[in-house]
Amino acid sequence: MNKQRKLILTYLLISGLLGFILLTAFIAYMPLSSLDKNFSIAIQSYQSPSLNPFMRFISFIGVMPYSLIMVLLTALLFFVFKLKREALFTLSTLFAGVASTVVKILIDRPRPAAPLVHVLEKTVQQSFPSGHVNFYVVFFGFLIVIMCHVKTIPFILRTVMITLCVLLILLIPISRVYQGAHWFTDVLGGSLLGGLLLFVNSYYYLRVKPEQPG
Repeated sequence: MNKQRKLILTYLLISGLLGFILLTAFIAYMPLSSLDKNFSIAIQSYQSPSLNPFMRFISFIGVMPYSLIMVLLTALLFFVFKLKREALFTLSTLFAGVASTVVKILIDRPRPAAPLVHVLEKTVQQSFPSGHVNFYVVFFGFLIVIMCHVKTIPFILRTVMITLCVLLILLIPISRVYQGAHWFTDVLGGSLLGGLLLFVNSYYYLRVKPEQPG
């Protein structure tokens, strides 16, 4: 069963890596597709003054320096409660920003702009992949891993954290397209890259994870 599980995980890792490579190649040769335009039109058809603040808030916590502060405080909190390995691996999620920045520079895809989309959030970095989505998948995804495996954390707290993290991971791609900050393939690329980085981080975290007392 253990070998079968490893085989499945290996297939998933290879599939994710291959998917990200193919998507990157597709974007390099076709920076703007009808899929991206149509998806943005569909999502942005729901724009409204009442919904805009919520979508901005979803993205707000992923903006520097707030994302950095959030990671550092979370790691510090784990360290204070004697979860030193959790603190260390939480800090390693910061590598997600480095990885997405490198790919952004290499691909150099322009951001969505008027008149193709209604831009609510103006940004300066390149568009592919979405750094927000990448970071949310890696950071909040890893928090889910921790909450599922550290049984010394109260059950209610773990349940609340898992629910919140799942919601943020699901909402951030929609938020980025809604605000005109990214195309569909940008957030898809961010999800794939984030998934790969989360897999690696979680693998090494769980590989030598000591048993929790009680």
